[in-house]
Amino acid sequence: MSRGHEILSELNTCEIPMQKTLLILFYGLMTSVITVAHEIPSNITLRAFIKPEGDRMELLVRVPLEAMQDMQIPTRKGGYLDLTRIEPVLQQAAILWISGSIDIYENETLIDAPTLLAARVSLPSNRTFDYYATAREHLKSPPLPKSTEIYWNQALLDVLFEYSIRSDQSEFSINSRFDRLGIRVMNSMRFLRPDGSLQKIDFPGASGRIFFNPNWVQVAWTFTKLGFFHILEGIDHLLFLLCLIIPFRKLRSLIPIISSFTVAHSLTLAASALGYGPKFLWFPALIETLIATSILYMAFQNILAVRTKHRWIITFLFGLIHGFGFSFSLRETFQFAGSHLTASLLFFNIGIELGQIFLIALTIPALHLLTLYGGSKRLWTIILSALIAHSAWHWMVERGESLRQYGWQGLGMNIVFARTFLEILILVVILSGIVWFWSVFMRPKKFSRPHKGGISQDEDDIHNSDL
Repeated sequence: MSRGHEILSELNTCEIPMQKTLLILFYGLMTSVITVAHEIPSNITLRAFIKPEGDRMELLVRVPLEAMQDMQIPTRKGGYLDLTRIEPVLQQAAILWISGSIDIYENETLIDAPTLLAARVSLPSNRTFDYYATAREHLKSPPLPKSTEIYWNQALLDVLFEYSIRSDQSEFSINSRFDRLGIRVMNSMRFLRPDGSLQKIDFPGASGRIFFNPNWVQVAWTFTKLGFFHILEGIDHLLFLLCLIIPFRKLRSLIPIISSFTVAHSLTLAASALGYGPKFLWFPALIETLIATSILYMAFQNILAVRTKHRWIITFLFGLIHGFGFSFSLRETFQFAGSHLTASLLFFNIGIELGQIFLIALTIPALHLLTLYGGSKRLWTIILSALIAHSAWHWMVERGESLRQYGWQGLGMNIVFARTFLEILILVVILSGIVWFWSVFMRPKKFSRPHKGGISQDEDDIHNSDL
């Protein structure tokens, strides 16, 4: 214990951050405390404030103490925290698990490791982290009395770091890895700009690179990636596109159908993302159910080889539904757009279109290979569509059950619902009129060349009549 007191004495007088970090780690190894073993916590919420001011930047973080894994937590009789010996452990945890899990950039330069100004235990009833001012005041005030009785897995860890920066007018960004703190981690960060404005960012797990007040180039890159991977990772949208592609083997036949889908989902994506869509609680569940229904319908069309020259029209109607589905994801990412909401919407949509092109570029050659080495086009159309229909049926039933749980009262059958329904109906009628006008007066009369038996080449692609 004498050596431990010597280390603590050196720790209190040390002003060099790196030496202080090494002393904290060494003290954690040298000090004999009661070890509290615990599993990785299931749900963790981390709250943080970031505030640049002059040539300094403060980072205030609150996280449950139970998220500090592999730490030796000192306890006393009854299982209460031993607050007389907790301070070195808190400092060690703050450096290892908090400052070691976040990188902060000034412009494109990684800011050096911060100085730890405060680390303390707080009661779960403490609400000071609702605001920056109260959180900072709390961290500057005296710690809990040593006699406080609190269990280790109920306590909160509050820390205050200070970074050296060149200017508070610089562009700042972060890359966090707080997903290590628990199985499911929700981060709630607040960035306070020098002008007094506040940017709120909430995200699960690790963040990747997040820019505070990004420029339009950063927004373009970020949202193009989000749109691209959203269409490829969203299995329901992916299967719908596959249903559109499977019956065809020529890109020329796909152009009007994919273009119709693109125009339709762009309309409802923009309208809903900008706040003009229905705001009922049941509406997302309805859209998810209809998306599953659209997949099932298109799969059955492929299986039954329905003859239609206007496949692009039904695709347009289903595209309106899928656009609402895209918007639900986009709304969650608007917080990363800063002041460039219009640009984020545009580039998210561009990312979706790039994802569609990528999928078509992969699928058409793969379908050619299947038919070249194992069966006819018609056979593979039926097999693949049947597999998709099987998944879509289960989704439709499951999502329909979720929608049904809202009940008639949950569906909001009142004057607000009636007005919204009427607005949607009017919009559908207008869009249908535009589609009809285009198909009758604007569309070229001779769109496709005659093919065997008087059936156009496009229809022959759909029917694959070689079976």
